[in-house]
Amino acid sequence: MLRLADIDALAVDALLACHGLVLERVADGAPIPGSYWGEPEAGVIGNTVYARADTPVHSLLHESSHLIVLPRERRARVHTDASDSVAEEDATCYLQIVLADALPGVGRERLMQDMDAWGYSFRLGSTRAWFESDAEDARAWLAERGLLPSLSSP
Repeated sequence: MLRLADIDALAVDALLACHGLVLERVADGAPIPGSYWGEPEAGVIGNTVYARADTPVHSLLHESSHLIVLPRERRARVHTDASDSVAEEDATCYLQIVLADALPGVGRERLMQDMDAWGYSFRLGSTRAWFESDAEDARAWLAERGLLPSLSSP
């Protein structure tokens, strides 16, 4: 499983900055603020994503995507739990896969493998099957809000 320490830190900072987010690196062994799943999973508070070197990249992108899909006024109030609907959660999962292509050495293929290894569950049995065959609603939700880069088609 890819961890934050395994990828280009500047690329992560640039990707998050494009969406008005900041990555706050947490010291090794320190608690991760705003982590819903517990350490080493990423955390969110406001416009900040918290992660340690051992945080999985899929977690970093998932929590970042939660903030990206929120209207700015809701972002400011987020602490730990950023989702309030199934549609928003599905859009978050879809967006994290798309965003993986912006990180050198990650990409959607690797991210989907890591999502499966972590235990994301989808009706069709795998992240890839969901992304390619069952995510029309998530794609539409993101497109409706102008959050879907043109390169995101499966």
